[in-house]
Amino acid sequence: MRATDADALVYRAARSTVYSLFRAQARLHPQRVAVIDGERVLTYAALDERSRRLAIVLGRRGVRHGDRIALLSENRMEILELFLAAARLGAIVACQNWRLAAPELAQAIRLVSPTIMVVSPRHADRCVDVLAAARGDAPLAIDPLVWGDAYERLLDGALHDQPPGDGDPGVDTQADSQVEPQVDPPVDPEDPLLILYTSGTTGLPKGAVLSHRAQIVRNLVVRAEFQVAPDDTFVAWSPLYHMGAVDCSLGTLMSGGKVIIVDGFDAERLADIVTGETLGWLLLMPGMVGRFARVLVDRAVKARGVKVCGVMADLVPPSEISAITTLLAAPYANTFGATETGCPPCSSSLIPVGVAPTRLAKRQSPFCEIRLVDPDDRDVPDGTPGELAMRGPTLFSGYWDLPEVNRQDFRGGWFHMGDVFVRNADGTLDFVDRVKYLIKSGGENIYPAEIERVMLQDPRVAEVAVVRAKDARWGEVPVAFVARRDPSLDEASLAALCRAQLAGYKQPKGIYFLPLEAFPRSTSGKVQRHELEARVPQAPR
Repeated sequence: MRATDADALVYRAARSTVYSLFRAQARLHPQRVAVIDGERVLTYAALDERSRRLAIVLGRRGVRHGDRIALLSENRMEILELFLAAARLGAIVACQNWRLAAPELAQAIRLVSPTIMVVSPRHADRCVDVLAAARGDAPLAIDPLVWGDAYERLLDGALHDQPPGDGDPGVDTQADSQVEPQVDPPVDPEDPLLILYTSGTTGLPKGAVLSHRAQIVRNLVVRAEFQVAPDDTFVAWSPLYHMGAVDCSLGTLMSGGKVIIVDGFDAERLADIVTGETLGWLLLMPGMVGRFARVLVDRAVKARGVKVCGVMADLVPPSEISAITTLLAAPYANTFGATETGCPPCSSSLIPVGVAPTRLAKRQSPFCEIRLVDPDDRDVPDGTPGELAMRGPTLFSGYWDLPEVNRQDFRGGWFHMGDVFVRNADGTLDFVDRVKYLIKSGGENIYPAEIERVMLQDPRVAEVAVVRAKDARWGEVPVAFVARRDPSLDEASLAALCRAQLAGYKQPKGIYFLPLEAFPRSTSGKVQRHELEARVPQAPR
């Protein structure tokens, strides 16, 4: 079809972005509360005004469409106004993991070559060392913008004597105007908005690029599949450099809801919130579900209203799932997604209230397509393990500056997740394990999650992680690290449970007991298997 002026107009009419959808909510509900951070409260009008002023400040610092902004901060409300300012400018926020060591942070910053770095006061001193390391042999002239009094002064003066121009792409200087300025935004829905770093178990982090389109559709999927209402509250306690808090926070602001900022997992604060707020999706990570349940019991908390709770059901003991759903009167999200995919591909299954699941079969989201394929990318039959490949509108836009990785991971026009599933006769999907973490024992492939699920059936098990150990005869064998909920749990009981349900070659050849807090975890709560591997010779049998 020949392109015409009419075609261009039709295309322009569909170019909603994260900022334009937020702006629509600010016009509809200017006095509605948008963000709470401790004692600080911002209405939609105030958050819009601050983000628009910040866009001017960033423009004066040289930030243009497509430029990267490196962010280093604990959870605070300024992060959301930065996201919105970048969305308005067409800039990209590269969200740094402040838990990383300085050399790791330097590598992540070098990867994206930012124009500016935005830092919280808590991390301002560290920033000096990180930037020095990031410069290396190649000059990297970054002028950090630190939140605090000086930042507030910049915002206060942002609109003074500032005509629309290079540093202010179409900003409406009338904050309370009900007439949208007749200026086309310089942003396309496919433009990148965020770079979130993946936390792989080996190798250097990769920067997953998330577009406006991905953020918008992810919000729609959560609301469609979990029945989250537009004005439901979201609690952003998990790090705002990870998918869970980022996706749901931006989705809430695009829908007219309220975001409550909490600086990390604080069970007492979360208990207060569930008492007084109507929540859509309450994220609870593995290792934290049981702790939160105990606080709710100790304080006799009655939740005001939670639509759905939890993530990563495969990594949570079934007894904890039963307990937390009963206490919150909310089902548990039996999903399987990733930074790269959002909640799909498997986001259509909820564990009912009070149920301790014996299996965690998942259902495919209707908002994506999937295949299960063998190493040659041929579809596998039902009942046969295969790597999950997906396509759909929630997908990310590839890894930043890694064309060879993108060529491999997106081969055939499908994103290959690196996760192995089995499709059952009824169409449900059972997670098996990661493609790259296999235990190859005497020619047999063993997926650790198979063994872990069996051990978690014993209610005395609080946590279990199976890793590989070298073996002179078989090459590799599985061994298990277990955290006890009950001191009566012993190796013999677990070995008997495994013998009853697993093939002989899958039996763990060693069971090591560790305190729950001794399990090494990533910032998203996942157990780091490779760190446990290094402890095998020293672990108490």
